[in-house]
Amino acid sequence: MSSSPALPSLPSGPGTYRWYYADVTAGEYSAVFIFMVGSLFSPRYSVAARQGGLPWEHAAVNFALYRQGVRLCWVLSEYPALTLESPWHLRIGRSTLAYEGNRVRMEVDERTAPWGRPVRANLTLEPLTPLGTEVQLVPDLPHWWQPMAPRAHARLELVTEGLALEGMGYHDTNHGGEQLGARLPGWRWARTHGGQETVVDYVLPGGVTPVRVKAGEQGVQCERESQGLAVPRMGRTGWGLQVPRHLHAGALEVGEARLLESSPFYARVEARKQGLDTLGEVADFRRFHSPYIRWMAHFRTRLERAS
Repeated sequence: MSSSPALPSLPSGPGTYRWYYADVTAGEYSAVFIFMVGSLFSPRYSVAARQGGLPWEHAAVNFALYRQGVRLCWVLSEYPALTLESPWHLRIGRSTLAYEGNRVRMEVDERTAPWGRPVRANLTLEPLTPLGTEVQLVPDLPHWWQPMAPRAHARLELVTEGLALEGMGYHDTNHGGEQLGARLPGWRWARTHGGQETVVDYVLPGGVTPVRVKAGEQGVQCERESQGLAVPRMGRTGWGLQVPRHLHAGALEVGEARLLESSPFYARVEARKQGLDTLGEVADFRRFHSPYIRWMAHFRTRLERAS
């Protein structure tokens, strides 16, 4: 990253979105932080966007903590407003995302969904590579992805648990000019940290050539490449969502996919083997817009007041 980057721009029109994603692996623990403007998890925004609802009226903070593949904590708090305190500092509720020189810092101060247990957790990323190139995921569709810090030293502070851990981190951003699921039905992606390199594979529907990123001492290389990409055997979750049985970095098999999160439209999976660590997601956004699944999503979300 450059010495003083600004936050990538916020969305403004109905149905548009932007999220800032980061994850960390630290020993037995892994955690995911997401700051969302025009929340892809919001059943309210799914409806309101078609009626002129704006993304900053549906901002959200997501935090999930796992230990040895078991979820310890789930936060998904939605707010009717946000504050851009500077070009480098975004606040949603009591939680903040800041670009501090060459560092990325996320501070979560929320309550779990649905029970309301207080949670505080902080993540600091020190990028080991420069910014990656922004990629239009599917030609002619207004959806983009950019690896911001695909390989980073990470410090995870689990304030509520009294733990401070160090490990490998990852940070990217997605944004779009229309609702996910309107024309782009979904995707699956995974990032793998190795000893010297991080590999990200983004697999898209409709025969679109996958995107591959390699990040390490050589910098960040982004290309569209299907050769050397394993075609995994797929299985189905209890919700009927297709997920890979094993996770790969290119053609290299990392291990059996461990299901961290499972819902009718979304799954998060993880595998670790001999110094390799893979974390990935599968999403079917068309499913999310069904009335039944929107109704279910209310139970995984806390609707909060603006701070």
